[in-house]
Amino acid sequence: MRVFLNVLLVGVFVGWGLGYYYVDLLQKLEAYTYDLRLNMTMPGGVDKRVVILDIDEKSLRDEGHWPWPRDRIAKMIELLFDKHEIDVLGFDMVFAEADRSSGLQQLQALANNQLYHVPQFRRQVQMLQPLLDYNRRFAMSLRDKRVVLGYYFDHDPERTAPGVGALPQPILTREEIEGFKLGAADATGYTGNLANLQEHAMGAGYYNASPLVDKDGVFRRFSLVQMYQGQLYEGLSLAMARLAFREPGIRLIYDGDPSDPLALEAVEFAGRTIPVDAEVGALVPYRGKQGSFPYLSATDLLNDRVPEGLLQDAIVLVGATAPGLMDLRNTPVQDIYPGVEVHANLIAGMLDGNVKQQPPYSEGLEFIALVLVGLVLMIVLPRCNPLQALMLFVGMLVVIILINLYAWQRNLVLPLASLLILATILFVLNMSYGFFVESRGKRLITRVFGQYVPPELVAEMAVNPAAFSLEGENRELTVLFSDVRDFTSISEGLDPKELTQLMNEYLTPMTHIIHRHRGTIDKYIGDAVMAFWGAPVPEKEHPRLALLAALDMLTSVEELRKEFAARGWPQITIGIGLNTGNMTVGNMGSEFRKSYTVMGDAVNLGSRLEGLTKNYGAYLIVSDSTRQAVEDIAYRELDLVRVKGKREPVAIYEPLGLENELSDEQRDCLSCYHQALSDYRQQRWQQAQQGFEHLLEKDGDSKLYRLYLERCQQFIERPPPRDWDGVFTFTTK
Repeated sequence: MRVFLNVLLVGVFVGWGLGYYYVDLLQKLEAYTYDLRLNMTMPGGVDKRVVILDIDEKSLRDEGHWPWPRDRIAKMIELLFDKHEIDVLGFDMVFAEADRSSGLQQLQALANNQLYHVPQFRRQVQMLQPLLDYNRRFAMSLRDKRVVLGYYFDHDPERTAPGVGALPQPILTREEIEGFKLGAADATGYTGNLANLQEHAMGAGYYNASPLVDKDGVFRRFSLVQMYQGQLYEGLSLAMARLAFREPGIRLIYDGDPSDPLALEAVEFAGRTIPVDAEVGALVPYRGKQGSFPYLSATDLLNDRVPEGLLQDAIVLVGATAPGLMDLRNTPVQDIYPGVEVHANLIAGMLDGNVKQQPPYSEGLEFIALVLVGLVLMIVLPRCNPLQALMLFVGMLVVIILINLYAWQRNLVLPLASLLILATILFVLNMSYGFFVESRGKRLITRVFGQYVPPELVAEMAVNPAAFSLEGENRELTVLFSDVRDFTSISEGLDPKELTQLMNEYLTPMTHIIHRHRGTIDKYIGDAVMAFWGAPVPEKEHPRLALLAALDMLTSVEELRKEFAARGWPQITIGIGLNTGNMTVGNMGSEFRKSYTVMGDAVNLGSRLEGLTKNYGAYLIVSDSTRQAVEDIAYRELDLVRVKGKREPVAIYEPLGLENELSDEQRDCLSCYHQALSDYRQQRWQQAQQGFEHLLEKDGDSKLYRLYLERCQQFIERPPPRDWDGVFTFTTK
């Protein structure tokens, strides 16, 4: 079944890669990965070679509403070429209607009718005609200047009316492309410029890219040429770039038979090869977000506020960003992006020759890659454990992405999303299949041990459920007991609701600490916590983990005191006892209720050690066996004791922290203490008394030093028998 599902999945993706069917989700994800790569690798910065002359809000405020009189446009052209010496000028707009704002037509009508009998008036009108014919002045300003006018192609299949205005000469005539098959958009109509304007301009290019807008409404491509009545016309950006290179024409580059539109590879001019797709669309090489090219307010140009030299040899695009005029596009780099800057990006890309290519062979390459990735994962994943499978999956993703980015840096756009999704689904499928097949044993482990041990240990156990048993066994473990001191008096001062809240606030962080150190919660006994380390998952470092957990619990209680004080709750202190030894561990109890727990003398000793913390003024006491197992901790030996229920004495210790973190003062105090303790055990009562008094001067709150001073005084007054072994016997728990 697993093999069948894997083969079926790979077959579905291969069919998509070969174009047998269309999957909208995959197409959207492919577009998303394209946008992501583009945004990650954009060069950024400002390209000063292409300048946008902006009909902005400031210009409308200073010069009046748009459209402006054509004499003002003529003035702009003259200033740009004659004063600022620009190279090429392009208009991202169309001048389809005559300008009648000068009033010349009205004057001529008066001269020919009502005021015909006034010769002086007729002569004045005739003299003023060259000044007031704004259309003619605009046309004259275009003569012998490298100006590209903009126009608009219509693609409404129901449009039957002829075009408006005049079209420029086609970039390739019907005869020149005879025998060529092109997938270029076929326009049904156009809105061109006035004939006298088009006649005097060096060129014109359409500025609308709507036929190649992707299905998600994003402008990633722009058609370099479009078809109208069997002839090819160039776009605005191509016309301007070609004029900048002084190139009179273009050439279509095919890889194979020109009668196959899929064989079209590029448009060539002036030694520049611009990669295109089957629809003669070029990927726009966006530099960055809006502002990647200099913007110059048109009113600043008209009012001579542009520094000299700023525009010299520049390619200038006239466009509008004022509200109501702005030509907005949805692009991969920004949702709201000026259309004029799309042209600027494409012009800069053609100047640099860095327009990316989606090669015709990308489908074949995608097919090979899908088959290869599918075969590798189908064969290897079922043989891997989860960790190995994850490493293989991640490694496969990294290799796919690195190869794709390598091609991207060389201007090749190769499919990415389908490979990543196939690898991900194959990984999930195989891991899920293994999970559901093997889940029975894992669910049992989770059900039995989930209430005792942290989730990460349950996950480790679930990898090999057969290795863990509920049967009782004898093992070396470390047990921890902790208890809140004076809990009875605390509980008496709180109502039941507050007491419940306090215990929850206390037990939750304690449990997290034990779990974080891979401990197993045995039980909660009121305010007490019992936990152990080393089962059910064997752990060589169980004494160290238990001791570090105990130290973290004490630190956490210090932080809880501040929170409790802010809430008006009583302060809490805890005592902790730790012991390492052989214990019986397993699922124990009655036929009605069982729990996974530990038993034995070593467990009882751990409980006794917790009880001794109050006697010695210590928060944490460990046995000698725990001390020997964790050597990088500094300890203070508290006593030799004989606890209730045991005849053999045990040495008890207070951990002070990591050995290498003790201060010099702490080391000196510890050395003085051990010397005083040695004097005490050798019955040198006076020297021992002096030592503990010296220590008490440094730490007047030490219950331990006061305890030994009292014992020294008692033994001075009533010396112990000669066979005294230094052991203190406790008769209570």
